[in-house]
Amino acid sequence: MKRDAVTITDHRTEQTYEIPLVDGALPAIKLRKIKVADDDFGLMSYDPAYQNTAHCKSRITYIDGAKGILRYRGYPIEELAEESSFVEVSYLLFQGELPSRAELDSWRAEILGHAEVPERFKRLYDGFERDANPMGLLVSALAGLSTCHPDSRNVKAASSRRLQALRILGKMPVISAYAFRHNRGRPLVDADRSLSYAGNFLRMVFSKGEGSYEPHPALERALDTLFLLHADHEQNCSTAAMRNVASSQAGPFTSMAAAAAALWGPLHGGANEAVLRMLEKIGSVSAIPSFIDRVKAGETRLMGFGHRIYKNYDPRAKIIKRLADEVFEAQGKNPLLEIALELEKIALSDEYFVSRKLYPNVDFYSGLIYQSMGFPVEFFPVLFAIGRAPGWLSQWNELMEDDEQKIARPRQIYTGEVLRHYRSRD
Repeated sequence: MKRDAVTITDHRTEQTYEIPLVDGALPAIKLRKIKVADDDFGLMSYDPAYQNTAHCKSRITYIDGAKGILRYRGYPIEELAEESSFVEVSYLLFQGELPSRAELDSWRAEILGHAEVPERFKRLYDGFERDANPMGLLVSALAGLSTCHPDSRNVKAASSRRLQALRILGKMPVISAYAFRHNRGRPLVDADRSLSYAGNFLRMVFSKGEGSYEPHPALERALDTLFLLHADHEQNCSTAAMRNVASSQAGPFTSMAAAAAALWGPLHGGANEAVLRMLEKIGSVSAIPSFIDRVKAGETRLMGFGHRIYKNYDPRAKIIKRLADEVFEAQGKNPLLEIALELEKIALSDEYFVSRKLYPNVDFYSGLIYQSMGFPVEFFPVLFAIGRAPGWLSQWNELMEDDEQKIARPRQIYTGEVLRHYRSRD
């Protein structure tokens, strides 16, 4: 008779154990009953970097990497990118369903209603050097905002969590724009609630004075779509950091600061910067063949290709490639685009890369778009963080409602000395 279970034989004892599966997965805690003696701790699984460990159940984002599928709450990313907006998707992720027109208008108004920080908080930026990394400013600002909203520690109340999500979504563009302007020694620009989410952010970043900046529709739409495409991506490094820190019932602002810090790493939020550095180093289309040879020889890496999850063309990359055309038409063609297009063409036809399933990922073209908009490479992770904010908040909200969750506490396999005694050096 077929059962939804696995049978494990422990050849140390020749005992056999039947372990029922839960939603098709092996409950790791059940391994603890596999022992060699009564006082044995029990068997543990060993999984560096959590490559095959599910640490939660989630209803937010579905990914099928082999087929190149990404869906938010069941909706294909392609449909959302074409028909929806970042603010609407933030509602979908956090609330679980697409909003009605009235619900969307209310959600948008509430977010924009929180698009400010206390006047005294603005002085935080004065404590940093002009060349301070903007991600460092963002992480500091997020943690600092927790002191402005002590009620945010009430993480078990659903109404409080919703309020904090609206606060953070409203303030993320503000504190990010302030970081940009601080780096350039420009006066801070407050939000204009008559503009869209992306349009308001562009104004706060690039405005040269009162009423001096009107966002270009193509750039506004492109940035909104880029935010949407980055809104959530299952249990990646920064999302896991958000969940791990929040599992101690730390407040959402400090948990978000931890998530942003994780995103800061070059293997995560800084990947599109690495793509630009690579394209700049290649320098010309004629240099691509020799660069490809060096990649095959293991002398350098092909940045922006391949993904831990996707073993097919990243569905977000296809959308971003189309966005690039609209941005370049408005801003002028990025001189690195020709190199990128030819590099992609060669890589997608070369058996070396095809056999290794190295397809373009979301980072391959996004950096070119950001650069063409006028953002410096060190600001790219900040843009990523703005987009990822609703995903982090939705994952946090889901965690708080999950009765199976406890404070995160991974196990280890100790490989050090068993016992040593201190000896005096006298």
